[in-house]
Amino acid sequence: MSGKPDNNQYNDDELVPPEWLNSEFIAHVLEAHESESESVVKVIDLSFSPASAKGDHYASIMFRAKVKYTNRRGEFQKSLIIKTMPEAEGHKKDMLGGSPIFKTEMGLYTKVLPEFERILRQVGDNTKLYVNCIYHSLVPHQVLIFEDLVEMGYFVLRDRDASLEEIRRVLFKLAKWHAASLKVQQEQPEFLEPYTHGLFEMPHVLNEPFLKTGMEFFVELLGKEPELHKYKPYFESIKDNFLERLVEEWKDIRRNQQKDEYWVLCHGDLHLRNIMFKYKDPGSFEDCMLLDFQISNLFPLAFDLVYSIYMLLEPEHRWHNWDELINYYFAVLEDVLKKIGYEGVMPTQSGLWQRLHQHKYYEFFLISTFLPLMWALRDKSVDFGDLLQNEENRRKCSFSVGYIKDVKIVLARLDQLGLLSA
Repeated sequence: MSGKPDNNQYNDDELVPPEWLNSEFIAHVLEAHESESESVVKVIDLSFSPASAKGDHYASIMFRAKVKYTNRRGEFQKSLIIKTMPEAEGHKKDMLGGSPIFKTEMGLYTKVLPEFERILRQVGDNTKLYVNCIYHSLVPHQVLIFEDLVEMGYFVLRDRDASLEEIRRVLFKLAKWHAASLKVQQEQPEFLEPYTHGLFEMPHVLNEPFLKTGMEFFVELLGKEPELHKYKPYFESIKDNFLERLVEEWKDIRRNQQKDEYWVLCHGDLHLRNIMFKYKDPGSFEDCMLLDFQISNLFPLAFDLVYSIYMLLEPEHRWHNWDELINYYFAVLEDVLKKIGYEGVMPTQSGLWQRLHQHKYYEFFLISTFLPLMWALRDKSVDFGDLLQNEENRRKCSFSVGYIKDVKIVLARLDQLGLLSA
């Protein structure tokens, strides 16, 4: 019923499904999903395989189920994506323990995003913001089951960088998401209130060694690269208590929530592996789909944009197309807000740019701690869990050639903006 792929490109905990993920469970899922209430499903063939490659994700376990089944209308085949939380003892379970990330994602798929799409549909906008979730449960197991986007022609970019057209489309969808969230907050203030758990609200994440060594390795890099020497004194001055500064910056925003026209439901984790793309043919772009809403939370929209700058854009795009892409995002945001009848204070382009770099410790965190990991994951054989736990391997990726070139571009820009001073 289930094979074990012999391939080091997959996460070890996704090679064999748990015992409860069996024919009886899948039959129950399909019966619940069937439109006819009296339909009885019998699974006649079932196989499992990993749903994604190593490095695509970490905070969940994902399988692809190929199902052949019968009901009273005949015989059918379906491909399902099954997402659940880690149950085996180990680092992944320890890091995620006690966090509401699965409940958050379930709420996004079953309540929030359907409401966002309803708002868009009212004005004739058929943009699809999420893949259909056909089953969800918190007990006895935390599990979400989706239609398989691969079967619909979507794919994850792994063998090349994202094009400008692809990045624009991602920002196009993000702007619509943000616009709908502003409309919801204006008309249903309580609707999004439960979603206040971002990265640093996860109870165990601050104990992670990778958070503590990122800035340390970064300062070491600045000392070794002649072109970067001039930046070292500033970062040396904040190194020892950088994590405390970062968390205090985050908590201060949460404590003093300015629920203004820039306060939205952020995606929270918009990197390239959390997006799938679709083409009508090799030269005709059709769509992209945003994925993984586990740390979606109410926060200033600048956090999603800054995150996307470092996690989506390639170095060349960061240098040459940064302004253009942010202005494009704003143009879509403004247009959608007008179309959906948002009656609150309108954000402005100048206001957006004013806020974009206000939270500099978060930006420094992305550059020093997340960006080198993203460079390391370009090698498909790299194990993300190992990177998080293995200090020597993290040190190596903080000194990779590609990352060093990237840092030179990024710091030059931030220096022009006057952000590299006390």
